[in-house]
Amino acid sequence: MSDPKKQYPEAYAICEKFIISKQNMQEIVTRLTKEINMGLTRDTHPRATVKCFVTYVQELPTGKERGNYLALDLGGTNFRVLLVNLINDKEIDITGKTYAISRELQEGSGSKLFDFIASCLAEFCKEHKLERLNTPLGFTFSFPCKQVGIDSGTLVAWTKGFKAEGVINKNVVELLRDAVKRRGDLKVNVVAILNDTTGTLMSCAFNHRNCKIGMIVGTGSNACYVEKTVNCETFDEYRNSTKPNMIINCEWGAFGDNGVLDFIRTSYDHQVDKNSINPKKQIFEKCISGMYMGELVRLVIVELMDKQLIFKGQSSQKILVKGNFDTSFITEIESDQPGSHRNAAMVMDRLGIRTNNEKDLDCLRLICETISTRSAKLAACGLVCLINKMNVKDLTIGIDGSVYRYHPNYHTLLTESMNMLLAGSVKFELALSEDGSGRGAALIAAVCAK
Repeated sequence: MSDPKKQYPEAYAICEKFIISKQNMQEIVTRLTKEINMGLTRDTHPRATVKCFVTYVQELPTGKERGNYLALDLGGTNFRVLLVNLINDKEIDITGKTYAISRELQEGSGSKLFDFIASCLAEFCKEHKLERLNTPLGFTFSFPCKQVGIDSGTLVAWTKGFKAEGVINKNVVELLRDAVKRRGDLKVNVVAILNDTTGTLMSCAFNHRNCKIGMIVGTGSNACYVEKTVNCETFDEYRNSTKPNMIINCEWGAFGDNGVLDFIRTSYDHQVDKNSINPKKQIFEKCISGMYMGELVRLVIVELMDKQLIFKGQSSQKILVKGNFDTSFITEIESDQPGSHRNAAMVMDRLGIRTNNEKDLDCLRLICETISTRSAKLAACGLVCLINKMNVKDLTIGIDGSVYRYHPNYHTLLTESMNMLLAGSVKFELALSEDGSGRGAALIAAVCAK
């Protein structure tokens, strides 16, 4: 790619607004640290934006867990039921089935949603002859929850497009148990509720004993980490607990809801926020995650097209529709080999713009790279904040989510940004966590069932 400043000065000027300096990154780490401490402290917790919920998971897998466990995974438009057989410390056998959750169920009544989940669970258990065995089950529920016990979690707010009525401020484990009870043809033992980050950490810790952080960068973004129990003031037993550690679910997507990230947000971020279903909420997540990255790219393209600076003479209704530039397009475009624009041209063709103009397609790639680089830099700030907080010198970080999993450069971008901030003071490994919400849920069920 030629010098973008000279080739596309207007596009470059827009992209510059998304660039975060090292100094800004250090400031973000400082601000997030302050917010996390507020979330952990009893007096400031009610007004903290980064809630740092106690998960009640105080033990990591030892590798000695064995047997059959069920996992339910609800975290987006698809929902999964899994049977996980822990054979030995290396071998785990997983069978599962995915069910689609319709828009109607996402936005209808809560009892209908949980009846649907229970019917899928019953169907799966009958298939595997488990319906009467009372198998321990871990329930991955990847929405902000306040936990008051390992098997008790109250929904604080729906995210990711869900709006089912009558669920907020209710214990979702009870809603699941009630739905199972209403059926009368199924016996399962719901032993734990967790979110996908906790599952990611647990799943990774089964093979990496020094795994201390779980992070998701997918549709949404969040992280959890291992905190000293004595620092977890919202845990009633925090002074007297016999167990030294506690996994904390940060819910860092809400970082910035109080304005502390406004110094790095652009007019495009404000627009994405304003047009979202939860304005002024999940500000950090809206700068990082897959639900919003594509939309940021789309807004920049549309502005440049309006000014006749890219794809001249072309118009398309598709590109004008909110949400039509999927984040997976960013992954495709950045997967083009140097000098090739094959994927980029195909993506634009899908959006009703036929072009082989290399200059325009280079410009499109620059915009995509700008958005994904910023995402990785912000995620790195979050991870470095947690590493500093734990004061560890050697650790593994379990990561999952479609952005991290499929983007060709995300791992490298994340590593480079972390190395820049840590300046060699910490040895870390980023590991792709295998199926945290399934395998991780089963491992928590196994640890609890002990």
